[in-house]
Amino acid sequence: MRVAAYLAGLAGLALFVALGVHADIAAVFAAAARAGPEVLWLLPYRASFFLLYALGWAALLRPWDLKGRLSTSYLFWAATVREGIDRLLPVASVGGALAGVRLLGWRGVATSAAAASVIVEVVLTLLAVWVFAALGLVLAGRIGIGTPAYWYWSAAAALLLPLGLVAALRSGAGVGAVERGVRGVLGLNGLSGGLVALDTALRATLAAGRGPALSLLLQVAALASGAFEVWLALRLFGHPVNAAPALILESLTQAARHLAFFVPAALGVQESALIGVGAAFGIGADLAFAVSLVKRLRELAWGLPALLSWHYAETRRLRLRLDST
Repeated sequence: MRVAAYLAGLAGLALFVALGVHADIAAVFAAAARAGPEVLWLLPYRASFFLLYALGWAALLRPWDLKGRLSTSYLFWAATVREGIDRLLPVASVGGALAGVRLLGWRGVATSAAAASVIVEVVLTLLAVWVFAALGLVLAGRIGIGTPAYWYWSAAAALLLPLGLVAALRSGAGVGAVERGVRGVLGLNGLSGGLVALDTALRATLAAGRGPALSLLLQVAALASGAFEVWLALRLFGHPVNAAPALILESLTQAARHLAFFVPAALGVQESALIGVGAAFGIGADLAFAVSLVKRLRELAWGLPALLSWHYAETRRLRLRLDST
């Protein structure tokens, strides 16, 4: 897995460099210079994404947080750590989920409940991405890009995979498949008890009233908030667009990023999506690449402090443990 991640990363880096050369780096930096310091407003604006994400996660955790130890600020911080791990480290977009389970454990949430909430939250994220992508495809049909029927059928097809995953989790078939694989391939029957506990927690999380539905709506809103980044960046770069193209660009870019989850930071993938979709709106490769660079600088500005704070928290907990022994 590590070798595959590095190979995917190298391929993505090569694609990123090739797209940068094709886009004309000089024109990219000229567009960035034209934007001026106003583009820095996108850094604090990103807090809205993490707040919506944290509130959606809290909706799933309500049955497991009987003592009220999972504050919104703590989940906000945990969300930034998860995002930083998934976006900046070669972990195939799964390291953040594992870190999320660990961070919930620090606040007294049982491992099975923490894992269940993270699994459901990840599946809902996938569903939110494809709901958002379907919205972008429908908008593409409505504003007359290509054949409307093509985009509508594509939107319907985009929802099949995540809906199937949700159905598998609700029926317990997903966990059952994992358990059968563990028994048949590894022969580790001792894990079955843990899997039964996980299955029970998964069912309880999914059946927690309006929690999953609210979480899904908040995650779609969080994803849609990224469209404002595209809208503002293009306006500052001297190529203003209205809301529909910004939503289409952001939704299809997010879909491409999640499809290429094995590529660290979706390097090259994000740029390809922005350049390809942007061409339909008369957005040149240089401007699309500049928008991608703004997004990546925002990821670094949020991700690096989050990773450093996580490292500090881990180190502090280790020292406290050593001092108590």
